Amino acid sequence: MKQKLLVIGGPTAVGKTDLSIKLAENLNGEIISADSMQIYKYMDIGSAKVTKDEMNGIKHYLIDIIKPDIPFSVADFKQFGEEALEKIIHNGKFPIISGGTGLYINSLTCNMTFTEAEKDESYRDYLENLALEKGNEYIHGMLKDVDPISYKEIHANNRKRVIRALEVFKLTSKPFSSYNAGLDFYNSDYDVYYYVLTMDRQKLYDRINKRVDLMMEKGLLNECIRLKEMGYNSDIQSMQGIGYKEILYYLEGRITLAEAVEMIKQGSRNYAKRQLTWFRRDKRCVFLDKDSMSDNEILDKVINDIIKN
Repeated sequence: MKQKLLVIGGPTAVGKTDLSIKLAENLNGEIISADSMQIYKYMDIGSAKVTKDEMNGIKHYLIDIIKPDIPFSVADFKQFGEEALEKIIHNGKFPIISGGTGLYINSLTCNMTFTEAEKDESYRDYLENLALEKGNEYIHGMLKDVDPISYKEIHANNRKRVIRALEVFKLTSKPFSSYNAGLDFYNSDYDVYYYVLTMDRQKLYDRINKRVDLMMEKGLLNECIRLKEMGYNSDIQSMQGIGYKEILYYLEGRITLAEAVEMIKQGSRNYAKRQLTWFRRDKRCVFLDKDSMSDNEILDKVINDIIKN
């Protein structure tokens, strides 16, 4: 029998962290964070990173593992994540993946092939310089011509992944998206239980707006000032994350602080929409509506599904 593996996904601010910790408490589990920003050290407030108190004694993996200026790919996440899964299972704990970065989740739960062995450093440098000269949108537009699926799935500000997708096409003459295709894509070494939290869109947007206000109260501005003083600026990918690039715009005198806050809210709402689009494409996802189910009902359903099967 395959090892059971629980996944809790969903858009930003929907309540994944709280549910996953309660599930871990009930299932004797440990949690792997599938969040593209929480991997970075020092970036706590803007990434809504789970705190030690919130963890409630539950061990979490893949949080605070690299410095903001260290390159990090999906293939890297897969390697770290597989090592974490082995540790959790070896320790006799139940493995839980929780987060909103769908590609990270897929790297651990799907039959994904990465072409990391093939690289073209000179082409990467060319694209980097092109992006610096003409903007991220320019090279993102190049991707539309050769791989429209990746163009839709990869945000223009995710420069590193846009460049990787263009590089893969140049090296293989195949679109980057084709490496995630095929009938066996959803084959997994694990028995995957995949749940996605949802709620009324306006309620979710209200939660997102309140979360951003709370981030500002907690000191997001000072966090960004410290990061900038440490040498982490808008030239590095991590600082292009929502909540950081907007505050950097303010610190550079390009916009007001009020405009930065509104941009963070808008960017977060747009991101939530993209996350839901991603999850809806995955045939494995079981959607749990927080408007029609209480937190305890959701908790009971997930636990019962796992125990009875």
